[in-house]
Amino acid sequence: MSSDKFLRGAMILTLAGLMVKVIGSVNRILLSRLLGGEGIGLYQRAYPVYLLLLAISAAGIPVAISIIVAGFLAQKDYANVRQVFRVSLRLMACVGAVLAVCLVLAAGWLVDAGVITDARAYYSLIALTPAIFFATILASFRGYFQGHQLMTPPAVSQIVEQFIRVVTMVVLAYVLLPYGLEYAAAGAAFGAVPGSLTGLVVMGCFYRYYRKQWQTDAGKLQTPTGELVRSRALIKRLLLLALPVSCANILVPVTSSIDVLLVPGRLIDSGLSVEQATAQFGYMAGMAQPLLLMATIPTMSLATSLVPAVSEAFALNKWQIIEQKAATAMKLCCLITVPASVGMWVLAEPISLLLYGTAKACVAIMHSAPAICLLGLQQVTTGMLQGMGHTNLPMLNMLFGIAAKLVAVCQLTNAEYGIAGAAWATNINFGVTALLNIIALYKFSIRFSWLSIAKIIAAAAVMGAVAVEVHMLLGGAPALATIAAMLAAGISYIILLPLLGVLNRQELCQLPVVKRFLK
Repeated sequence: MSSDKFLRGAMILTLAGLMVKVIGSVNRILLSRLLGGEGIGLYQRAYPVYLLLLAISAAGIPVAISIIVAGFLAQKDYANVRQVFRVSLRLMACVGAVLAVCLVLAAGWLVDAGVITDARAYYSLIALTPAIFFATILASFRGYFQGHQLMTPPAVSQIVEQFIRVVTMVVLAYVLLPYGLEYAAAGAAFGAVPGSLTGLVVMGCFYRYYRKQWQTDAGKLQTPTGELVRSRALIKRLLLLALPVSCANILVPVTSSIDVLLVPGRLIDSGLSVEQATAQFGYMAGMAQPLLLMATIPTMSLATSLVPAVSEAFALNKWQIIEQKAATAMKLCCLITVPASVGMWVLAEPISLLLYGTAKACVAIMHSAPAICLLGLQQVTTGMLQGMGHTNLPMLNMLFGIAAKLVAVCQLTNAEYGIAGAAWATNINFGVTALLNIIALYKFSIRFSWLSIAKIIAAAAVMGAVAVEVHMLLGGAPALATIAAMLAAGISYIILLPLLGVLNRQELCQLPVVKRFLK
């Protein structure tokens, strides 16, 4: 049952993540048509500041709360579960209020000091201020539900939040456009406020619904399991767990900025013109990388669901269950990401033509393909370590990965390799981090079935060959050939998995949807 809960949670978060991405994509199209390049530019000057403040305040809190709550739930200490929620809610309300006030006070300085180079973006900065407060409180609710391994409330709130945000952005941008582009951009930025507020209301409704069940469970406990943890001790533990996760999230834009700052310059030094270098960088950052981020939504969801599941077993000192969940997560990660990497590699040019109407992104897409598998491994192994309470290790390993990427960008982005070298620098970044995470897990006696992973790679290799053959046979109709090749590849992969013994009936029955058909 525990395994069902863990996998069901991952599936729910995956579906929610995909829906949020789709809604976000529609938003980008509508907003770009409405505001144009200049208006989007004003919006984008303010929005990264908001994301940075959220990374500082809220990125690590859901993970920290879910770890602590799952630990207390495993021990049936319901009183301290409620204590975690009360303390974290007060803490996040204070943090959110302080950061919101800081943004109001700092907005003028950011413009005057030239950090925000266009003064018109000031209005967008101010418009985002209330969203920081609401989004920070929302993070504590999401962490609390994740600790209970209830992923439906966070998933629903994310979808509703994104939908309300997008509708408000488009409506306000349209209404305010006649008053000036800066006001239209500010209206778009303000969309984050009703979005986060609505998400908070949704989570509050779910909390009221589940609170009765939790009170019933607490009432069944005849004797108290221990004294309430002091608020100060709880805040200290929350911060110790959350700060490394927040720092790791701050490192994500730092990693992206390496590409922005170094890759175009290295391409120019290799002999390309400024226009050619910009185009090559666009193929990688604007066309290849969004594909790998889309492909790793399931593994990100898997990692999120894995944290409380591992934390629960860790609190009970059940290492066999931890190893079982880790092995399941690793196998699922490889089942998803290895074929995605192979497919993106062998069909890079057809995918580029189908999605972007040009074959010029082919090289960037092909050489970015391994990053799907490597990033997936990084995400899942990070979830394992976080669930065991070692939130600092993934952050430190990420720092080593960034250092490796810096060296790789300088060495590989040259006249010989071009944009392919830059793509491999990203692969090296994710690969180094994932490898260090795996080594850390081995030190904690967590082992994986490398034979099963080798069989997955073999199945994916055959799948890739099928994709190439089908595409060549139907080469006369490019779009049809690409879609047919993907379908044929998927079917062959699914057939090969049980034939090679990668999946058996017992493992298939663990999957929430598949088990209904096998009963």
